[in-house]
Amino acid sequence: MYSARLHGGPVIDIKILVTGGSGLLGAGISQLELKNHQIFFGYNNHNPELETYLKIDVTDNRQVDEALVRVSPDVVIHAAALTDVDRCEKDQELAYKINVEGTKNIVNASKKSGSSLIFVSTDYVFSGDSGDYRENDETKPINYYGLSKLLAEKEVQATHGEWCIIRPSVIYGSTPAAGKVNFALWIINKLRKREQIRIVTDQWVSPTLNTNLAEMILEIAAKKQIGIFHLAGDSQVSRYDFAIEVAKIFDLEESLIQPVTMREMSWLAKRPINTSLNVGKAKRYLRVKPLEISEALSHLKREMESKTKR
Repeated sequence: MYSARLHGGPVIDIKILVTGGSGLLGAGISQLELKNHQIFFGYNNHNPELETYLKIDVTDNRQVDEALVRVSPDVVIHAAALTDVDRCEKDQELAYKINVEGTKNIVNASKKSGSSLIFVSTDYVFSGDSGDYRENDETKPINYYGLSKLLAEKEVQATHGEWCIIRPSVIYGSTPAAGKVNFALWIINKLRKREQIRIVTDQWVSPTLNTNLAEMILEIAAKKQIGIFHLAGDSQVSRYDFAIEVAKIFDLEESLIQPVTMREMSWLAKRPINTSLNVGKAKRYLRVKPLEISEALSHLKREMESKTKR
């Protein structure tokens, strides 16, 4: 089981089920050296090939119920979702089925099994008009992905049980996950090949290292925190500035990064301008703190180098 020592007190053992275990959060949790842990990773399309995994289609309520009966977790971390923003816009029925109905199935099964629930949401529940969003700021998504995740948040809040909603922003990590290369890895791969990349200068976010996110979520699981937490990087930057910082940390050519505006991108769904997150609450309540950009990217570099040495 996952063992956590809280404020010098006794070790707390928790059995955890992570849905969407083949994604970036699942990859981040699997990278942590957790002693005596018992974490189960649920997957649907992409097998994470970890020791404790099981197939869970969150849109199938019977399959979800059976999985929770089988595992009997203390905590469910629900990260499974359709996160492709343009695909959500194009196929809203599928997005609703996975992101809203799938979450409702997890909520109901968690109530039956007596498990507390941590739901991984998104910064896209905000309009992006102001940025530096706090947990209690008005939610007003401008695309269907954000709307579907907000509707899922409401399903979680309607449980009247032990729930926690997590909002990260632009999660990245040292390995591809769920068959996709994340934003930071894409930048690194392109620049290493000396290929030019076009990055927008007018969209601000709070990039989040997956292992840092994983540690914060596991602490919340151990403490049984209830409510909404913004768990993101402790830096509010444009995507362009993030790419420049990646180039600096990894000793890559900055001149290959071409600045563009969102108007020049051929995106189907509208993107918010500034969904940067205020992480003050996490810094106050958690022992594990959100990492600022240079520290997080230095961690990423060490993680990638350690994988190369294996």
